[in-house]
Amino acid sequence: MSNVTTLMTIVAMALVTYGTRVGGYLLLRNRVLSARALAVMEAAPGCVLISVIAPNFASTNPADLAALAMTILAATRLPILPTVLIGIGSAALLRHVFP
Repeated sequence: MSNVTTLMTIVAMALVTYGTRVGGYLLLRNRVLSARALAVMEAAPGCVLISVIAPNFASTNPADLAALAMTILAATRLPILPTVLIGIGSAALLRHVFP
């Protein structure tokens, strides 16, 4: 039973994510956005990333804190995709090495 629930949860999350992207496109496709609105739209992915990693600032786990430091360092030097990959990879590796 839990496999069906898990699958349905994943499908529902995918549909909601897709719906927000398509909905945003449909709402804004014929509009000219101001410079301020464009800046907000471009900053949104960074805000989401910060909300995901911010709880790690309060962690006492050394592996999480080291991965957070590596992610912050990568964020100061690299674009978002490599930064996310470094953050995920370093967290996984450090959690495996230092349980």
